[in-house]
Amino acid sequence: MMVAPLKVGIAGLGTVGAEVVRLIENESRALSARCGRSVRVVAVTARSKVELIGGSGEPALSAIEAALKSGKSAVTANKALIAKHGLRLAHAAEKHGGALNFEAAVGAAIPIVKTLREGLAAAGINRVYGILNGTCNYILTRMEQEGLSFAECLKDAQRLGYAEANPSFDVDGHDTAQKLAILASLAFGTKVAQGAVYVEGISSIAPEDLRAAADLGYRVKLLGVAVRTAKGIEQRVHPTMVPKSSSIAQVMDVTNAVTIDVEGIPPMTLVGPGAGGAATASAVVADIADIARGLRVKPFGRPVDRLRVTSKAPMERHEGGYYIRLMARDLPGTAATIATRLAEQKISIESIVQRHPDGGGAAQSAGKASQVPVILITYATHEDAVHRALKAVQRDKVISGRPQVIRIEKN
Repeated sequence: MMVAPLKVGIAGLGTVGAEVVRLIENESRALSARCGRSVRVVAVTARSKVELIGGSGEPALSAIEAALKSGKSAVTANKALIAKHGLRLAHAAEKHGGALNFEAAVGAAIPIVKTLREGLAAAGINRVYGILNGTCNYILTRMEQEGLSFAECLKDAQRLGYAEANPSFDVDGHDTAQKLAILASLAFGTKVAQGAVYVEGISSIAPEDLRAAADLGYRVKLLGVAVRTAKGIEQRVHPTMVPKSSSIAQVMDVTNAVTIDVEGIPPMTLVGPGAGGAATASAVVADIADIARGLRVKPFGRPVDRLRVTSKAPMERHEGGYYIRLMARDLPGTAATIATRLAEQKISIESIVQRHPDGGGAAQSAGKASQVPVILITYATHEDAVHRALKAVQRDKVISGRPQVIRIEKN
């Protein structure tokens, strides 16, 4: 019995859209064999050469919603749209019988959406975290390997096309936050809420932090982390120290990776290209193939009305280890003062490193206290305790400048 071909219309014919057309044409026989029917591109629309239709609003929202309300299925790589309007679109898909697939919106070629939504449907997920922005990972890799500043690496990333002319969306963590909000919904059955994500970028990271991390057995990555806690789901994006022995620490340059902690199963890490025309198009066509096969799943793994509301977890209650770098006055009693202030907040120190620069004694003999970096690694404590201790140290005037604080994520 002949099955009618799946007819596909593509909105946007830029890097990704053109690659989707090419992939469907070149792999037509394989798609037909795998799907039991052919897949044909029958319409293309593009006001200008853009990567599909971007942005969290129009015309992407109306176009996809209209398709879903007419009973058709939709595939999108638009993370901003799913992060902001995913529930609205998922409701339309459920009501009218179409599919809403968005694998390419998070991690491009990494099949993380299907893994969370379908592969681990019966699993108890405790934590999902990962490197979700290739631009930031490229910058941190270059800074670590070549000892360059953030500004130098950013400029080079822009020259190579890894970073936009205005890179703030990437380097300030907002791109990662959108992707994390989607992953948290899939992992924990919560409503997508980008506003519930705490966000920090990487612009404050200095080469000396990366050198210190290496000496202490860590590597710095911009991570998106969603974790189940006694107080609810904590969602956060920030520079993070991870043990060099961890899988996530081995992921360098523009590559992305996501690690999933599941009850009773060792952590699993998915690694692959998180952006680019070919990688993104591969995920788009995989979603199209699912539709051609007749697969229909709830976009977020369960009906929209069964997704739970989540609120923004207060970061001051975050519990974990911390890296702290201080520029301390090289005078007797300074270390004791710092240790006292930490002890007052019940913060235990796992390690402390103090480096004396050459010529420090000469500076003191001239009546001026030199500044020496003091690096602390704490055992698990609360964030508000760290900030209270550091404010007290600043009031004591034994340090100069702003303390550098980086959270530590254990395996």
